[in-house]
Amino acid sequence: MVKEKKAAEAEEKKVATKAVKEKKVAVKKEASEQKETKKKVTKKKAEAAVPEATGTLAAEVAPMSEETKREKTKALNEMFGLVGYEDDDDALSIEIKYDENSTAYYNATGRRKTSVARIRLYTKGDKTITVNSKAFEDYFTDKNLQKLAISSLDKVNLLNKFKVTIIVNGGGIHSQAEAVRHGISRALTVLNPEFRRRLRKLGLLTRDQRMKERKKFGLKRARRAPQWSKR
Repeated sequence: MVKEKKAAEAEEKKVATKAVKEKKVAVKKEASEQKETKKKVTKKKAEAAVPEATGTLAAEVAPMSEETKREKTKALNEMFGLVGYEDDDDALSIEIKYDENSTAYYNATGRRKTSVARIRLYTKGDKTITVNSKAFEDYFTDKNLQKLAISSLDKVNLLNKFKVTIIVNGGGIHSQAEAVRHGISRALTVLNPEFRRRLRKLGLLTRDQRMKERKKFGLKRARRAPQWSKR
């Protein structure tokens, strides 16, 4: 008799625990459903009632047109010293141009830091490269810089296939070589748009915006503060 009573009590306990667990699960489900319904209602209210663009937050709430975005980007570029920098899609002009001797060429501009390189690719003529009316090897005497400047032509397997004239201004010799690389890669995309995907994957079309940070007043350099003396 005692064993039967204990077994019955154990079964009753199991049934009670199961009922409690089921109640807890049902309560959790109801709470989650209520939260979801509340979220849906708030989303619908937000979509229905859009705030009007007024006051100081008008520029943040109101939708911006592409022209205003371009103007803002130009203003930011001028603020940080990137004057004349345009996006890759806008900077590339697909029109074929002609020089004084009526020979066709493809032109583009490359930039790095403060150096700007203007490139002209000629399909006709002797296959030489001149930089600021000098021979390429005379201007870039270091072989590493020579490889860096012509790397975009090397990646597309078009070395010694064009007459290239380059005009470089500003910056140091290394930044000028990188600007030449950027300009040649852009000119190649003007020549053949199919090169764009390959050069984009290699990272030769992206304009490297890294520059030396300007000096701040009260500091010796951009971040270097004067040495503090206790006495």
